[in-house]
Amino acid sequence: MFSGAPAAPVLRRPARAGAVARRPVSSPRWLALAVALGLLGSALASCGTGGPRRIPADLIPLFRQAAAEYGPLTAAQLAAQARVESKFNTQAVSHSGAQGIMQFLPSTWAQYGLDGNHDGKADPLDPADAILAAANYDHHLADRVSSVPGDRVTLVLAAYNAGPSAVLRAHGVPDISETRTYIARVTSWANRFDDQV
Repeated sequence: MFSGAPAAPVLRRPARAGAVARRPVSSPRWLALAVALGLLGSALASCGTGGPRRIPADLIPLFRQAAAEYGPLTAAQLAAQARVESKFNTQAVSHSGAQGIMQFLPSTWAQYGLDGNHDGKADPLDPADAILAAANYDHHLADRVSSVPGDRVTLVLAAYNAGPSAVLRAHGVPDISETRTYIARVTSWANRFDDQV
């Protein structure tokens, strides 16, 4: 706000001999660059570039077992689902209440949760339970959307993200940008993980 008072003097260090004069950091170019870098960082974070780039070694047997027992996703595809859902964070809890490495909503867990490690408790925060349950749920989703034409894995991923009813209504992958991005990210990570499982 303009107060009518003269501006306070700006104190500057004397320039070193041969130093190049610099523009003030608050110039419009620097501001635009800072904003652009901030937006790029946000975009990269939302694409899942942060976090582990390899499947944690202790989870590899769980993904292999779950894929072998239930299909229709491969171990690499299940691992990619976990990477996209939670970045392999077994204790993850989303703002919508989804829990664990595979991000089960409590209502879905109540119906499809399994006691994968046979400790007497089905726990979405236990990766042995959650990974097996996710493979079981993927199997259920494959059955639910089996009448829809298209790539089976793509349809299962769409149903996992948007729900099977959305896939059935759309008679394919629903036109939801979050779902299309989810499918692309899981597919990309699965390709990276193929040689790990």
